[in-house]
Amino acid sequence: MGGIKAPPSGAFKIVSVPEPHSNMLDKYCVSGTYVGLSEEESPWVPFGDNAAIRHLAFDVRNNVYANVLWIKSKGVIGTHKHRGMVWAIGLEGTFRYLEYDWVCHPGEFITEFPGHAHTLVTDEEDGMKAFFWMQGANEFYDENGEFVETLDVWWFMNHYETYCKENGLEINKQLYL
Repeated sequence: MGGIKAPPSGAFKIVSVPEPHSNMLDKYCVSGTYVGLSEEESPWVPFGDNAAIRHLAFDVRNNVYANVLWIKSKGVIGTHKHRGMVWAIGLEGTFRYLEYDWVCHPGEFITEFPGHAHTLVTDEEDGMKAFFWMQGANEFYDENGEFVETLDVWWFMNHYETYCKENGLEINKQLYL
């Protein structure tokens, strides 16, 4: 097999690596973004009466968005169906889906596949926080299974920008990939 067992290590320095298309990369690619802990960089935007979202990334080319969901106390995020992949990591408290038999704790990782409807809940008095990386649309349904609204990258961008404008906050361009 002969491959490396771990990446090579060396001095703490910037290494010049050849790139034949560096002019194209510099012209069209975002080299990377950073969103710090400050709410000036990304505020908690209300998401219903008992929840908020801290938006971290919007990728309009791929309909991908990342955020931290915070349910502030025992509560539920309505029944929804994803039309793309979802990955999440528990950060604080616990959460689960009524339709499944597992509970996500801090540091645990979940994957959601497109097509199944589920209902996110937390049974914690102090609520929960989780990081979500989502692709595609989320379709939300009421308690009778009737379609209510589609949330996609455009919805989440509007959610963030509307809140910022209403509260005199600057739009953070680092969130846009």
